Amino acid sequence: MAATTLPINQHSARTDEEPGRWGPSTLPLPARNRDSHTCGAFTRAHEARPKAENTEGTAVIGTNSPENRSTAAGSGHGVAASNTPPGATGRPARMLAVATVGFALTFWAWALLSPLGATLREQLGATAFQQALLVAVPVIVGSLGRIPVGALTDRLGARRTFPVVALLTVLPVLYLGHFADSLTDYLIGGFFLGLGGTTFAIGIPFVNAWYPPARRGLALGIFGVGMGGTAISAFTTVQLTKAIGPSFPFDLVAVVLVVYAAAAYLLLRDRADRPVAPGSMLGRLAATLRMTATWQLSFLYAVAFGGFVAFSVYLPTYLTTAYQLDRADAALRTAGFVVLAVAMRPVGGWLCDRLRPTAVLATAFAVVAVFAVLAAFQLPLIPVDTIAFLGMAAALGTGTGAVFALVARMVAAERVGAVTGVVGAAGGLGGFFPPLVMGLVYGSLGSYALGFLLLAATAATAGVFTATLVQRRAAAVRPAG
Repeated sequence: MAATTLPINQHSARTDEEPGRWGPSTLPLPARNRDSHTCGAFTRAHEARPKAENTEGTAVIGTNSPENRSTAAGSGHGVAASNTPPGATGRPARMLAVATVGFALTFWAWALLSPLGATLREQLGATAFQQALLVAVPVIVGSLGRIPVGALTDRLGARRTFPVVALLTVLPVLYLGHFADSLTDYLIGGFFLGLGGTTFAIGIPFVNAWYPPARRGLALGIFGVGMGGTAISAFTTVQLTKAIGPSFPFDLVAVVLVVYAAAAYLLLRDRADRPVAPGSMLGRLAATLRMTATWQLSFLYAVAFGGFVAFSVYLPTYLTTAYQLDRADAALRTAGFVVLAVAMRPVGGWLCDRLRPTAVLATAFAVVAVFAVLAAFQLPLIPVDTIAFLGMAAALGTGTGAVFALVARMVAAERVGAVTGVVGAAGGLGGFFPPLVMGLVYGSLGSYALGFLLLAATAATAGVFTATLVQRRAAAVRPAG
């Protein structure tokens, strides 16, 4: 009897219960049995498809998971390739590039006030505390703002939230550049400037949805390079102010954000099959805060990213105080610390794609602990302490990439945004405590040694915590799809 070649439709995917029953693309069938066999195949596949169970928001995979959908085209397994969004081939790289650029630009805006802190202090006649408050307000708001923005992104998607946040950030940028002329004005403008710091919680779930678990660590690490937008502000704001005028940096950033918002709306696309979180935003946030993984990951990111932020803020003060460097030299060395940490973030993600993420993270914390002990002895800056600080920069950068590789593995896809918001907030806020401790220790003892030893103890604790409790939890769940 002649055989007819029948294309497999999207419902006739083979299941784990019937390995190898059907080929990846065609099926020889007798013509007279073709219709009945197709109906039977659909019934068996539908009945055999496992249902995903989700406890406490941890990640599980069913046959119809995004992971299986994303690999169907190449393997012929799982759900057929027709479930992949049209034009998805080659699109993840473009989505990652657009999101990373947006992250960098909004972070550039977020950090506009920090380089102008000393200038504004003189201009406004502010005290040292008022100067610190002026610089801190955008950071605090941007960190806490990630919590609701992450939850909104889970529901609305990045194509809506990224352009909207970029455009809204334009308003405080222009206000600060043209209308603010008192401390109160700058504090108000800085409060709303914090919006720029929330895009981290938009990009992480967006990139997470576009990449399969095997490539997700590197992709999230590359996106994290966008935090280098703060370095753009550090290198350009003061120079542009002196060369052209005090309003020019703000005008430039406003124009760039408007252009980006238009480009993001035209180019960004959420995956058509991305899971959408149900329920109200408050309900989703409450559920997120009840998850054990949220608090575990928040602690780890507070140590890793918080350490990076702390050194970025306090290292110039330490270098000028402990080694009597001039401000320009200290700023340049701090810039080297920041650049290395940012560059190592995708390396941390890449390593997590190939090794166990908890092992990568625990090792990074161990390196931080060792070099922090070395720094406590305040040995000659060249070469010993330079090696110590660059070693901590590399380890902290690797650690920040590893934490979000863990988020992708331990958290269900529809909750990644909400969890990212909380974890990102913890990281931002974690950066404020070490400088306060270092300043208090130096003021009381006239030495930074105890501060570095406390950093070493914290990093060691985080490493042990990662290798034990977090590892057990990560091993108990399957990667998010």
